[in-house]
Amino acid sequence: MKPRLAEKYTSEIVPAFLKHRGYGNVMSIPRLEKIVVSMGVGKAHENKRLLETAVADLTRITGQKPVVTRAKKSVSNFRVREGMNTGCMVTLRGSRMFEFLDRLVSVAIPRIRDFRGLEPNSFDHAGNFNMGLSDQLVFPEILADKVENSQGMNITMVIRRSNRAESLALLRMFGVPFRDQTVPAGNA
Repeated sequence: MKPRLAEKYTSEIVPAFLKHRGYGNVMSIPRLEKIVVSMGVGKAHENKRLLETAVADLTRITGQKPVVTRAKKSVSNFRVREGMNTGCMVTLRGSRMFEFLDRLVSVAIPRIRDFRGLEPNSFDHAGNFNMGLSDQLVFPEILADKVENSQGMNITMVIRRSNRAESLALLRMFGVPFRDQTVPAGNA
């Protein structure tokens, strides 16, 4: 069965880009290529259990086993040596990517406390969107009473053939809630 957002992309978003944005070819329309979810575990060298719980939580959230990341350089101030385990990450593509985005938009983001919308300036020069979550408890797969250490995560949405404005329009069509970019009355 095709994920809901994948169906929405082919039936609603692609025709909207062709009609209203002036694209002449379906292959030139921006598309979501992958979503990378990563957790940095800074104290993993002191307590190996923190990394194991981060891997287990990320597996429950994404439905895919994460890869353990290692430090590329030694940094004495952080007591990290080259090759030490420092976190974990998952790259989601295809149907798992669309299912994760659907759960992120419809379940996890509404559970964030004092949420006023995502920052629309969090796009890089290529149109990729980056966001951070300060707590993994916004996902319903994580049980609050079993969490020993609250752990944040970074989510990167890689968008092909796009710039900042087109990526923002694409993610808004997917239902990602962004803050309005209205200028305050005194700063015009």
